[in-house]
Amino acid sequence: MAEWLYEAGIGEARAALVEDRTILEARIELDSPVAPRIGAILPARLVEITVKGREGRVAYEGGEAMLSPLPPGITQGAALTVELIREAIPEPGRQKLPRAAPAEAGTPPRDGPTLLERITATGTPVRPCLPHQPDAFESAGWSEVLEEALTGDITFAGPPNVLAGGALRMSPTPAMTLFDVDGHPPLEPLALAAAHAVAAAIVRLDIGGSIGVDFPTLQGKAARAAVDAAIDAGLFEGGAQPFERTAMNGFGFVQIVRRRTRVSLPELLRADPAAAEARALLRRIERTPPPIPATHTVGARVAKALHANPHWIAELARRTGVAPVFEVR
Repeated sequence: MAEWLYEAGIGEARAALVEDRTILEARIELDSPVAPRIGAILPARLVEITVKGREGRVAYEGGEAMLSPLPPGITQGAALTVELIREAIPEPGRQKLPRAAPAEAGTPPRDGPTLLERITATGTPVRPCLPHQPDAFESAGWSEVLEEALTGDITFAGPPNVLAGGALRMSPTPAMTLFDVDGHPPLEPLALAAAHAVAAAIVRLDIGGSIGVDFPTLQGKAARAAVDAAIDAGLFEGGAQPFERTAMNGFGFVQIVRRRTRVSLPELLRADPAAAEARALLRRIERTPPPIPATHTVGARVAKALHANPHWIAELARRTGVAPVFEVR
């Protein structure tokens, strides 16, 4: 039976949908009190009309967002209430602003649902996990999923009666997230196994927007159609989120488009790998059985991330009863 595992960690909340000791979905919500969550209703002001009659930029307490559609007749400088419908998206050298839509008239301001509230609303049982308990996250492969997200290297088992498996190379880009399929012949069963692996990875890592998959070139419409069907089955099974997909073309390429409201796990971790490593370290220290050592040796970039977030260190001291010291190796 599937269940959500949940941890209120230091610097982040974590959730994993687990079935048969396998993580089907992995989610992280950063401890960021400044940024409103998706679904938040906010008083705002239109500061710029970027596309006449269609789109504008609004400012609210704590940030800005792109607004679409524009309410009829609105003018620059006007006050309005908006609902956040997409998070800010980190990209190399810049960050895409969040997206907002006009809120229904009379809707009072509110924050968006937390990660815990969102997983509770699914109706699937939620099991809170505490540091002194056996590590259910790691038993299901949490660190391996984070490694997938950071490196883009995802392995998958081969089809029945074929000893060799295959690998996916995932590369997030500003335009789309790309998956490249690698493995050994026979190509048709390899592509079919890869299709299941791609669909599972998309759901597991919460990848939305435009997604491209480069499969081996397959001969025959029936073989290509079988891969298309496997993708559909995997994406519907992983939450039935609406999506669109092209048929595999003669060169083995498939494009998928899914609704994108939040940053994917690869984007979130790659936006600040040092901070992600620091939070993972704090999790390991918090789960260390007593006596917990006071001194920890870390790399320079992790030390910098920790000292940039002194409240993380203070929270670790509060939870463990030991004031930690981080020395740079």
